[in-house]
Amino acid sequence: MVAAAPWSSLFAHDRPALIGVLHLPPLPGSPRWQGDFEAVRRFALADAAAYLAGGADGLVVENFGDAPFFASAVPSHTVAAMARIAAEVVEAAAGVPVGINVLRNDAQAAIGIAAASGASFVRVNVL
Repeated sequence: MVAAAPWSSLFAHDRPALIGVLHLPPLPGSPRWQGDFEAVRRFALADAAAYLAGGADGLVVENFGDAPFFASAVPSHTVAAMARIAAEVVEAAAGVPVGINVLRNDAQAAIGIAAASGASFVRVNVL
């Protein structure tokens, strides 16, 4: 089991962190999926590059385009798609912390995606 590190240990400064959120377009299986995974991948990497060029201290990969969201657990194809994209974002971020948020509130999926992709943290919305 991996122990949770303090949030402050992710960033090398004392000021508040600026974190850019990559709102992914609809993923496979979501109601508005457009059928082009490569376009989603390119979008995510371009968005990450823009945030990093703008000085972001961290990034969050989020399945925002999948609305309406599942009430609890997302299907396995959402996890697979997010893990693949997140792994590329982690690589492109070159040491900048990357987090995962699986909407609506799938903490287990977020932890799995983070573990598979090398992400540094997860975010879970609290309702």
